[in-house]
Amino acid sequence: MQKIPYLRPILGFTQLPWIRLQRNNWRTGLRHTLEGQCPRIQDSRSTARYLVQKQTTVCIQALYGRSLHSLWLADIMQRFYSSATGSNILASKQPILPAKRTLKGPRTKQPSRTNQPAPDTEDLMKCTAFATADEYQLENLCHDLISSGYNEITDLPRDAANVLAIGTDMLAKPDDHGLIFFFREGSVVFWNVEDKTMKNIMRILERHEIQAYEVALVHWENEEINYRISEGHSKLHRGQILLNFDLEPNESILEKFAFSNALSLSVKLAIWEVSLDCFVNSIQSIPEMLKAGKRVKISRSEVMQKIGELFALRHRINLSSDLLMTPDFYWDRENLEQLYDKTCQYLNINRRVKVINEKLQHCTELTDLMRNHLSEKHGLRLEWMIVILITIEVLFELGRVIF
Repeated sequence: MQKIPYLRPILGFTQLPWIRLQRNNWRTGLRHTLEGQCPRIQDSRSTARYLVQKQTTVCIQALYGRSLHSLWLADIMQRFYSSATGSNILASKQPILPAKRTLKGPRTKQPSRTNQPAPDTEDLMKCTAFATADEYQLENLCHDLISSGYNEITDLPRDAANVLAIGTDMLAKPDDHGLIFFFREGSVVFWNVEDKTMKNIMRILERHEIQAYEVALVHWENEEINYRISEGHSKLHRGQILLNFDLEPNESILEKFAFSNALSLSVKLAIWEVSLDCFVNSIQSIPEMLKAGKRVKISRSEVMQKIGELFALRHRINLSSDLLMTPDFYWDRENLEQLYDKTCQYLNINRRVKVINEKLQHCTELTDLMRNHLSEKHGLRLEWMIVILITIEVLFELGRVIF
């Protein structure tokens, strides 16, 4: 093996009398190393490099604290390793950066943008649904829209009390009338309305919203479905709504109302799904901390706030909406009920409600666990306070007896 100039100063130190015993130990270690006690190295060059590294390390450890040249020796060792291996093995590894999380897609069943029909092809029109707030003030909204030049449609039955129907002449295509349904629960559905008019109505609607949602979320979680006028009974076929052109205007409005009712439920459910995901993200660190045996730093008021958010969301989904059962409006209107049920089935509403209720149940169990944990912790603190008070009382009694 060729002599390496970096090792000459180190080998000179090994001739000192007080290190001869260490040199004999090194030779013994080398013999055991060659006999197979060191890790298996594939070629002779790697073996020599490994042995030199081991000898030099032991030498520096022996000289550390006795020689004034320890830092100089460490520098020599580092330069030697850099020249022998081509890289500095003492350098720390670069940290691995986590990959960026991809954004989740919308939960609504929007048609693919690439499959959207061109504005000037065939007779397809567009029906769009948005959920913009928790609730609308329909009475004030109606007066505001009428003063803006829109027409109220009063042909709906009396049992459709929580919806406002508005007509407009600003059409996207001339094949059908422009129609807008405002549901009191905070959703709006547009039928064959041009984009400019749609934006204008959305601006008017902002003044009558209660607990409005974020604009980006409203436009992300929307429903768009194509429809056209055709022969035969009205139905939902292959993701398109086919409306019967022989119907009277009143009957056509009722059928559009049935489709709109299902679309409004879908967009509202999408907003609630986003709210539940945000809630899950806010408590996802708690199970990991419990798993690692760490102390969960959360107050009793924060736990009660989380429980309140959870039950409010569960109340909206299961009690304040028509997600669990068919509305009473369709009980004596079988043809409209079929359209409503078919649209709900196409939008996977029942399956989505089942999934969100299962998530709510798991979140409820976790919040109950945290509440019980804090209750036990509070009870244990009270017990220790009682023990300390009893101890103080005993000490006072002993002091009174002794002194």
